[in-house]
Order: sequence, then C-alpha cells, then structure tokens
Amino acid sequence: MATLHLEHRITDFPTWKAAFDRFAPARNEAGVRRQRLWTQADDPHQIVVQLDFDDADAARAFLGFLQAKVWSTPENSPALDGAPVGRILESRS
Repeated sequence: MATLHLEHRITDFPTWKAAFDRFAPARNEAGVRRQRLWTQADDPHQIVVQLDFDDADAARAFLGFLQAKVWSTPENSPALDGAPVGRILESRS
C-alpha cells in the first residue's frame, strides 16, 4: 500500500472541489483505492489530499500526471494558490 500525500493552498474551496471532482475518472483509472480530503483546522485554505494506491509506482505515476496535466494548466487547477507538494508514503505496518 502506498499513499500519495498532497498539500497545497487554495483560494476558494467550492471552485477547487469542482475541479477535483472532474478528475474522479482519472483517479479511478490510475488505481486510487481510497481518497481523503482535509483542510487545516486553523486555515481552511490549506488542503491535504491523500490518495491510496496498491503500490508506490502507481502513486508516482499519478503524481507525474498531476504535475504534467493538472497543476501546469490553470484551467485544470482553478483556485490553486502556489505550488503543490506531493509525497509518496509507503505503509510499514
């Protein structure tokens, strides 16, 4: 199991969430098994997304997709405020 952990700032949650929802088919095709969305308790403009994959290679491939096709295009990432950070975490339990 691997988790793609993403953090970034947004300017408007409803706008960001609508864009996030449009990429649900891409997440399904990439093998996302579970997703979790968080906002920071004291800053609702700070978003954390966790996407679970079967392995780190699938998570790494999806991170590449986000970097090349989503975050690099303002039309695909409205309300994004700054550069996202992505980390791939592997379960050790």
